[in-house]
Amino acid sequence: MDKKSILVVDDDDGVREIIQFSLEAAAGWTVDTAACGQDGIAIAKAKSPDLILLDVMMPGEDGIDVFKQLQADPVTQSIPTIFLTAKARMSEHQALLQIGVLGVITKPFKARELTQQIEQLLGW
Repeated sequence: MDKKSILVVDDDDGVREIIQFSLEAAAGWTVDTAACGQDGIAIAKAKSPDLILLDVMMPGEDGIDVFKQLQADPVTQSIPTIFLTAKARMSEHQALLQIGVLGVITKPFKARELTQQIEQLLGW
């Protein structure tokens, strides 16, 4: 099985570290991280990861703006994206799914569950 590469875009240092450690340890995936949307877009263009985990609530550009920019670029529009959000209401999840993301994962999450949710959403 080829090694999957994941890009995590989240303004919270702790969250990025936890996700990176969890995915590398639990699944053996390669994880790149970005603290803001523009860094995330640059990394996505340069590395074409297998998946982007994108925080919805970030200062400046939020995850929805970043996702729209990714979708507008032919280089990045085919990269599956999963939103990470602290908003747990189903109606909020539905609104996010309608803009075209692959899925929505609610924070906080357990490391093992995160890997399983990603695998389930992507069919890995």
